[in-house]
Amino acid sequence: MELYRTIRKEASEMQIIEKSKFIAHARPVESREEAEAFIAEIKAKYKDATHNVPAMIIGDKMQIQWASDDGEPQGTSGAPMVQMIVGEGLTNLVIVVTRYFGGIKLGTGGLVRAYTSSARLAIEAAGICSVQEVCRMKVLTDYTFLSRFQQMASDTLYDGGEGFIIPEIEYGEKVSLSLVSPAENEEKLRGLVANVTSGSAEIISCKKAMEKV
Repeated sequence: MELYRTIRKEASEMQIIEKSKFIAHARPVESREEAEAFIAEIKAKYKDATHNVPAMIIGDKMQIQWASDDGEPQGTSGAPMVQMIVGEGLTNLVIVVTRYFGGIKLGTGGLVRAYTSSARLAIEAAGICSVQEVCRMKVLTDYTFLSRFQQMASDTLYDGGEGFIIPEIEYGEKVSLSLVSPAENEEKLRGLVANVTSGSAEIISCKKAMEKV
């Protein structure tokens, strides 16, 4: 089950608009404290910039939505960035768009477009992903069944919604397989392991976790 969508990694992008330089930095975060630390880091890095405009969305239900215009005309930068992020259905991320003024005023509409497009570039560079609750099952079985598991595995975790992937295989006296599937399919996965191996496989561990996919 998808819990929420966010960005996969930290990223930055830069663009020039009417001689003003816009540098957007984005980072996935889990808390407001993480977001504020990142904002402080970017402001220190670009302390000579004209503006460092931050925006954050935190929480699986987007409970925290905050931004600042950092000296730009009210409502022309931070707030539109938040609206854009919410419109994309993303959370648990922070973006700071740094501006070096180039001498040409952009006007209200121009500022909104410049800041939102810069933020969007950083999001695209970071990559959008889904955070899902998964079941991580470690199975010990005979080599006889390895090829069967490999044939049944999906290329991606949510191929059809009920598949599983094998991110890790350990070779020993027996073969140890890490099977990952959506959390709601745990009982189906247990049944599959039993059917494939005629009940001979040993499930060493089975844990729930949240992962980006």
